[in-house]
Amino acid sequence: MKREVVLVAAVVAMEAFAALPPEAPTVRRDHPRLFFNSETWPAVKARAFGAAKGDLDRLLATCDKYPSNPKCSGTEPAPPGWSSATPLPPIKEWGVPAARCALAWRFTGKPEYLEKAKRMLVVSVAAYGEAYRNRRAVCWESTSRILAICAYDWIFEALTPEERRAIIVPLTQHVEDVQPGKGRPAIVRRNTGASTSGCYGVPSLLWYSGVAACGDGFCDELATRHIKQGYKVILDTLAFRDRIAGDDGALSGAVAGYSMGAYPWAHFNFFHTLASAAGVDAAAEYPNLALFPNWIWWNWIPSKAGPLHFGFGDTRHAQNRLPVGFLYEHMTQYAFSYRKVSPDAARLAMSLREQGPKGALGATWPMYPFIFVDVDDVKPFSAEELDGFPLKARHFESVGQFVMRSGWNKDATFCLFTSGGEVTQHRHYDENNFVIYRNGFQALDSGSRARQTDHNLTYYYAQTVAHNCILIHRQPEEPITLYWGLKYDGPEGKFTYGGQGRARATPLAFETCDLYSYVASDATSSYGAKCKEAVRQFVHVLPDVFVVYDRVAAAEASYAKEWLLHTQNEPEIEGGLVRASAADGAICSRTLLPEGAEIGKVGGPGKEYWCSGRNWPLDERYVRDSEKECAKSGNGPWFGQWRVEVKPKTSAVDDRFLHVINVGETGCRPVESEYQKGATTDGVRIKVPGAKVRGAEGTLEVSVVFNRIGSVGGEIHFRLVSGDGKIVFADSFRLAETVTPQSGVFSERK
Repeated sequence: MKREVVLVAAVVAMEAFAALPPEAPTVRRDHPRLFFNSETWPAVKARAFGAAKGDLDRLLATCDKYPSNPKCSGTEPAPPGWSSATPLPPIKEWGVPAARCALAWRFTGKPEYLEKAKRMLVVSVAAYGEAYRNRRAVCWESTSRILAICAYDWIFEALTPEERRAIIVPLTQHVEDVQPGKGRPAIVRRNTGASTSGCYGVPSLLWYSGVAACGDGFCDELATRHIKQGYKVILDTLAFRDRIAGDDGALSGAVAGYSMGAYPWAHFNFFHTLASAAGVDAAAEYPNLALFPNWIWWNWIPSKAGPLHFGFGDTRHAQNRLPVGFLYEHMTQYAFSYRKVSPDAARLAMSLREQGPKGALGATWPMYPFIFVDVDDVKPFSAEELDGFPLKARHFESVGQFVMRSGWNKDATFCLFTSGGEVTQHRHYDENNFVIYRNGFQALDSGSRARQTDHNLTYYYAQTVAHNCILIHRQPEEPITLYWGLKYDGPEGKFTYGGQGRARATPLAFETCDLYSYVASDATSSYGAKCKEAVRQFVHVLPDVFVVYDRVAAAEASYAKEWLLHTQNEPEIEGGLVRASAADGAICSRTLLPEGAEIGKVGGPGKEYWCSGRNWPLDERYVRDSEKECAKSGNGPWFGQWRVEVKPKTSAVDDRFLHVINVGETGCRPVESEYQKGATTDGVRIKVPGAKVRGAEGTLEVSVVFNRIGSVGGEIHFRLVSGDGKIVFADSFRLAETVTPQSGVFSERK
């Protein structure tokens, strides 16, 4: 029968765009050039003494506290044997304070601010050179050096030619020295990331050094080259980000700590400086970037402890807090830049800004409060509009995420399913993984990158065993696919524990409606030669029930298989039923296939992260500190200390796994489920009493049938039976065999 409701977001479908030209534009001759110029400065200053007076007062108070004779430190060589995978403290320098003092001088004309900015630049430039001579990075991020460059540009008019030369020549040379390339010296903890990452490594410095230094007669040839190189770096970044955003809105990566942290600065800083230095408005040329608030919205899990997220990829998992520290600033930027290009996306940005903490626009980049025009004319959506949004699942193709949810409030059920995607940054070997949240993380990703001072990151946390996936153990043992982090030389670190490699899964099907959401994914290639088939079909029966069906074929019968479910607390196992609880929620998982399966659990003290014959413990100090913070918030930790392993009773090439999972409040009971075997199908019949469906109440009966062999597909049947035994409604669907396209923000609103 035809589905009653199929919702596909399609209001803001982005059309093809004409990207910026490949040739770098001509930069204006006068200073300032970065973020504002002589034409825009009067409005910037007026805003500082008007709408942004509070920000100005805070800026001046901060600058007043800076020393008149600043010193730098920490430029000595890195300690012997320092690993590139372990953070190295940045050197103590004054790039950010110099920019603040430069602005303070421009706003007030007070000479003490000018003198502080000059001195800060002189000592910082000297420290940059000393750090390079000692082959250590100044900092992992480029922020402080970009702001040092800005400070020079902003006080240019007050410097003598000798002072200008003494600052800009070594500063521009430093930017040149630290670039990666053949024949260049190695630098400890140098961040060379650019277009396919956050673009806050050393390549991002090129555009700013070039713009600040060109045409003034000090190092014009090098500056001109930097403009060309830096322009290309950022154009490549914008092209990549626009493609990754597509018609859904992810940003370069799906790890919230990165994409909601420093990543957006790269394109917004470029938009502002391209306009101020060359008079070019670039934001409209990359319209797909406007949709990033859509990705945040779908990954936002409301809780009494504040907004959370699924803990995807390189998330530390202590609390799985959504990183909203820069949300106010970033959403203001999106509303400011895209209110005309994508009004719905701009309104959503303002809605998210209202839900997050009120932030200071100039906390990191001191010029932002003064260069924005007001965005108060962008009206956020009401809470009722957002809560009433009917779409129940969203596919973010480029980052390989399927997000499913029963609603938009704290008591809803939230699920993330991982499959495919182009982006690999900070992504684990976790194809066909799922995470389920209901008043706590009931099925979670385990382990942590911690402080990157232990081996959990490489040998457990990023590996398939740490996720709710299938393991296939090849004999003889196969080499592990390594991840970044500290390397371990012992024998336990040589071979994979049944895990996946670098190949990505292929999404086969996706659909969503008011009754269910469905994903099918083929991860066969992720397991390499040891696997002939690894297909997972995942059905979310709204609101709280999940049916998981796995078709798994190993290359040889001797390659053992395991189905994994990770929980924070110790699970109880009774026959084929697993129960566990976490925070104010609980999970029940019933194994229907393989018949006679062996179900066990691994975990507890000394075995929390057990695989390959040993435990991979987390840094003790990190765990101790995390537990203290979690105790304060009442949320977490979510490192996952237990896992359930489901194994076939006998060895075979082909196996089928069928599980029914339901989540709810603490003490929830498992839904009634019964295995149904057909000639060529495996299925399950589920009963959910007290269900509310399409305005009616009763017992919901659902039958889900999967093809055991042949094409991936099946059927799903619904029937709602009232208390007196009458059938309120009945409907049947064939499971989709293609991926339903989605685009934009909204399809319909209530």
